[in-house]
Amino acid sequence: FLQLKIMNSSKYKHIIWDWNGTLLNDGWLFVDVMNDILDKRNMPLLTLDRYREIFGFPVKDYYVKLGFDLEAEPFEESGMEFIHAYDKRRYEASLYPEVLPLLIQLSGRGISHSILSAQHQHFLDDLVEYYQIASFFTGVIGLDNHYATSKIENGKNWVKKLDLDPQNIVMIGDTDHDFEAAIAMGVDCILISHGHHHKYRLEATTATVVDDFAALSNVIINSNPSILNGGK
Repeated sequence: FLQLKIMNSSKYKHIIWDWNGTLLNDGWLFVDVMNDILDKRNMPLLTLDRYREIFGFPVKDYYVKLGFDLEAEPFEESGMEFIHAYDKRRYEASLYPEVLPLLIQLSGRGISHSILSAQHQHFLDDLVEYYQIASFFTGVIGLDNHYATSKIENGKNWVKKLDLDPQNIVMIGDTDHDFEAAIAMGVDCILISHGHHHKYRLEATTATVVDDFAALSNVIINSNPSILNGGK
């Protein structure tokens, strides 16, 4: 499709997007897959509300909060069980409906995009292609393992490759780990509250927090260094 370029009044020239929970509405799927695993072990099942309270990085700590005994059953075993089950159902989630219009809008303003995720690179590449949005991104960066430890080092390396002033880059995510990554990368951070963490957890950071993509668009387009404090 053709895009009409509009003068970019935003301070941002590049957006680094988180994937799961930020662009992809998949919190419910994470809960559904995990509940099958918990049910097999006669462990208490998880609600989406509870998931958003306890999920975090490294994911190994989240398993402990769920009640897994990692001495009796190594994290690598239960973790891979989740990955294999998720793999079979990974196309069931959908992009948030506002994602494509927002990417078109911001790209039309000359803002470039990339994805930085703690998901395995293979899954991430596959899903970005499946949802037909790969053409929007100058880079799609995932992890080389399935254990979702951290994406900070990948993020720092990616910012160096972008060759932009960090003040002109913003990280957009849905967890406090996205804020931690933004701090490490030296870029601003905007967190959206529709994903894998409750809003109160996001507000415990110093990032700008928004509730939906309409508010996100407004913040980006009208961005001013004095009102965005995440990552500085």
